[in-house]
Amino acid sequence: MENLHLRSDSKNWIATSRYDLETAEHMLLSGRYLYVIFTCHLSIEKMLKAHVAEVLQNYAPRTHDLILLLRKAALTEMPENHLEFIGKINNVSIPTRYPEDLQRAINAYSKSVAKDYLAQTKEVLEWLQAHPNLQENLAQN
Repeated sequence: MENLHLRSDSKNWIATSRYDLETAEHMLLSGRYLYVIFTCHLSIEKMLKAHVAEVLQNYAPRTHDLILLLRKAALTEMPENHLEFIGKINNVSIPTRYPEDLQRAINAYSKSVAKDYLAQTKEVLEWLQAHPNLQENLAQN
């Protein structure tokens, strides 16, 4: 059920996060494993931007840095395994987005690696979507 109280930009961040996750699934099926990881990062980034917009009641910053977005969203209670994964995917964002050696990057990010990133991304997104920041909080609106 969609919460009508969310800011319009937050709703858009959530919708585009879901779209990017679906794109990651399609990239896995097509064998474009670098883009699985790239779009997983985008999906998490956009969901975090929805959190930032709700917490700050302002537009999210133009950044790809997931750690910065986590801090701005004040998601201090996030489970440790999710925090570790966000740090990991944040660190591979540049090499998967702009590989210096395409073949080496393709070899490093195999199908099994891409599947693992996708599964962990889904877990993080599930946690983020269930968080109170994105649930009814009528006191703020």
